[in-house]
Amino acid sequence: MNATDSDVFHKPFLIIETGQPVASMRRHGRFPHWIRVASGLPADAAVVVNVEHGEPLPAFDGFAGALITGSGAMVTERREWSERSAHWLRQAADAGLPLFGICYGHQLLAHALGGEVGDNPSGREMGTVDIALHADAAHDPLFAGLPMRFAAQATHVQSVLALPQGATLLARSTQDDCHAFRWGRATWGVQFHPEFSTVHMRGYVGAKHDALAGEGRCSRQLARTVGATPHARRVLRRFVRHARALHASHTHQDRQTG
Repeated sequence: MNATDSDVFHKPFLIIETGQPVASMRRHGRFPHWIRVASGLPADAAVVVNVEHGEPLPAFDGFAGALITGSGAMVTERREWSERSAHWLRQAADAGLPLFGICYGHQLLAHALGGEVGDNPSGREMGTVDIALHADAAHDPLFAGLPMRFAAQATHVQSVLALPQGATLLARSTQDDCHAFRWGRATWGVQFHPEFSTVHMRGYVGAKHDALAGEGRCSRQLARTVGATPHARRVLRRFVRHARALHASHTHQDRQTG
């Protein structure tokens, strides 16, 4: 491994923490831990900033990329920490920092870039869902080569209703027309949860028992349909590899022109 490779490998990823898991699932850790483990990042390769609790976001040029977690909050609530984070994300996206938003993070990125977020007209989407890729996904660094339909875990009531100008739609589900998008060369949002295991998903279904019952749905029956989602997790791991590759390319170009 040469010096450039070493620099790229050790440059950390920023994980922007926008919320906490439901109370019954906190024994499994916080969202940044779930994301770090699922993405294959060692503990010393991630820096966590809890924006929901008021922690300030750092300068983005010290990171290989940033990942934005899910949250129990709603983007449409326009909370101060959320709007502050959206402003930072817009600047980071314009600067070319690789970004990957999950669920709330997906919606926050869309909002930051000028898209529209609101209540999903089809209602709550929850459980292991079928993701259908659009044709443009065949040429996307994170989705190329994946099956045109694959399973992913989802739990949300709001969605991206209108994409930011210039964004590319990559995936949809029966209940959500925008399950993934790319903006520019290095910004992605996914409505599904690539970091969720079957344990996480079943735990969330159980935690939402009352809400599901109020919608005429049985949480126990839904939990029985939860299954593994290896292709969804591949998307997350590909982001990490792609972000490192982009940084390596930029570093090499800078050294050639320096």
